[in-house]
Amino acid sequence: MSTVEREVNILLVEDNPGDVRLTLEALREGRIANQLHVVHDGEEAMDFARQVGDHLHAPRPDLILLDLNLPKKDGREVLEELKNDPDLHRIPVIVLTTSSAEADVLRSYDLHANCFISKPIGYDDFIAAVRSIENFWLRLVQLPPS
Repeated sequence: MSTVEREVNILLVEDNPGDVRLTLEALREGRIANQLHVVHDGEEAMDFARQVGDHLHAPRPDLILLDLNLPKKDGREVLEELKNDPDLHRIPVIVLTTSSAEADVLRSYDLHANCFISKPIGYDDFIAAVRSIENFWLRLVQLPPS
């Protein structure tokens, strides 16, 4: 079944409530049926992805939107764990962060991020960025089977 024929489970790892709200809004108005799951720190992200603890019955994410600057375990650590886990390494991870530092971009790709996007500051630009993620990753790209 192709991505556009089924509901897509997206894991948003984001500790900023405003960015969570904007992402929810952009995806709610999108064309692809999706279920956005939100966690607020790196430890919870790994529990969700591994389906342990409070997330024992969580769906396997089809796509992960990952902030780098997170409490408990930062996004770089999460990215490294995801990409080194044989059960999770195929899940596409989009780094969506306020950073545009060259070191963060290089480190993210060294850790096998599938994409790096610096969060736009303005409302319209942020919504447009999330919609382009949807258009590319949920409409054009064939995601790995769950």
